[in-house]
Amino acid sequence: MMSKRTTFLAGALALLSTSVFAAENVEMFSTSGCGCCIGWMKHLEEAGFEVTNENLPMADLYARKMQAGLKPGLTSCHTGYVSGYVVEGHVPAAEVKRLLAEKPDAIGLTVPDMPAGSPGMGESDEPYQVLLVMKDGSTETFASYPK
Repeated sequence: MMSKRTTFLAGALALLSTSVFAAENVEMFSTSGCGCCIGWMKHLEEAGFEVTNENLPMADLYARKMQAGLKPGLTSCHTGYVSGYVVEGHVPAAEVKRLLAEKPDAIGLTVPDMPAGSPGMGESDEPYQVLLVMKDGSTETFASYPK
C-alpha cells in the first residue's frame, strides 16, 4: 500500500511527464518521395518532436503555404505546423524550440529554398538564415547558420 507521500510524488511525476516532458507535435506536409523532407522530419524526431507527414499534390501543398501567410520567395519543399506556428523548410529543431519558448507574435519561421547544410540537406558550411515571418508578411533574421 502506498503512503500519501508516495501517492503525491507519483501523481506529481505523472503530471510532469505529460506536461513538461511531452513532445510537441509537428504536422508536416510535403510531396511524395522527397528525401530531404524525410531528412528534416528525422532531424525533428531526433530532437524530441513527434512528427506526422501527409503527402500532397504540389498545387495543394503550395496552396497551404499561401493560406499560412507565406509569400512567394519564403517557401521551400515542405511545410510544418506546430502550436499555431508555421515552420517552412529546413528550419533547425533548435530554432523551432526557441520559437515555442519565446512565443513571438508572428506567423512562424522559414528557411527559404533548400540551402546546403540545413537539416535534411546534408553537410555544408554554406551560410543561411532562419527568418521570422511577421503577421504583415515582413521578415526578420531569427538565426544565422552556421553558428
